[in-house]
Amino acid sequence: MKRFGGSRRAAGARPSKAARPVVAARSADAALGRETRGLVGVGRAGSPLPAPPDGRGRRATSGSAGRLGSAVASIALPRRFPGARRLLTPARAWGLLGMLAAGFLYSFVSGPSAFALAKVDLPALRWTDPAVIRTTLSLDEGTNVFRIDPGPLERAIEALPAVADADIRVALPEASVVVTIEEREAVLAWKAGDGRLLVDRAGVLFATLPEDATLPFGVAVVQDRRVGSERLTVGDRIDAVDLDVATRLASLSPADVGSAASRLSVRVTQGDGFVVLVDRGWSAVFGFYSPATRPADMIPGQVRLLRSLLAGREDDLERIILASETDGTYVPRATPSD
Repeated sequence: MKRFGGSRRAAGARPSKAARPVVAARSADAALGRETRGLVGVGRAGSPLPAPPDGRGRRATSGSAGRLGSAVASIALPRRFPGARRLLTPARAWGLLGMLAAGFLYSFVSGPSAFALAKVDLPALRWTDPAVIRTTLSLDEGTNVFRIDPGPLERAIEALPAVADADIRVALPEASVVVTIEEREAVLAWKAGDGRLLVDRAGVLFATLPEDATLPFGVAVVQDRRVGSERLTVGDRIDAVDLDVATRLASLSPADVGSAASRLSVRVTQGDGFVVLVDRGWSAVFGFYSPATRPADMIPGQVRLLRSLLAGREDDLERIILASETDGTYVPRATPSD
């Protein structure tokens, strides 16, 4: 019978003091969740994880070597991931090269020294000072011709009073600007105050003609003696009705009215309106015109009436009033006996 409580233990196997209990080895990802196990390999506890290999199979080290390895690995990405190679096709590669070439070409042609403006060619002008054209263009020598926009320059030149139309083009390879200008054509010379202003068919007063200058061929003078006419200047316009009447009357010749005079003159006055007269002879009052009451279309009838009144008595008439196409009166010239 065994005894309990004694100082000696029963005989049998005893554990050794130096032996340690056996513990199963745990993988390095044991502490991770079920979803992430298997991403890292089994390793010893406390051992560092290996660095990813570089593009040539070597392990990247710390410092600059590590950064170099990362850069090489990013470059080698298409080889590690074959699907990425499809991102860079030959067509896309050529497109990229084309974009780079276009950017280089644009930088070349739009640079400050390439295709620098060499000269500005202007036509021979009659009514416009070439210096005014150059100032309006404001093109500095050396300006890159590819940076010149003709549109605004053409509009600026066409704003000049004597210019009817302008065209600007760049000529290569001489890198010059060629300017083509069509000036206004005078149909009348409008004498207002002390000056004579040239008028085109649109009624624009576009140039000043000195008193001693020869009139352009076929251009007649209309003398405006109305109040305020002295303020007319280059750039102003003649009223459309006045322009119509003036061109009709100024185109008359002495033969058109049956006169023996050498020439006819046209005048506009405050009291009588339009008047046709001859030097030291008779005057014919054509009057005022407006589209509603007395249109300019009645002038041919008034001319026929004037011709009939002058027939056989031109030297005896001083003043003729043409009220309409059929109604007219006249005032005889005073004789010495009167």
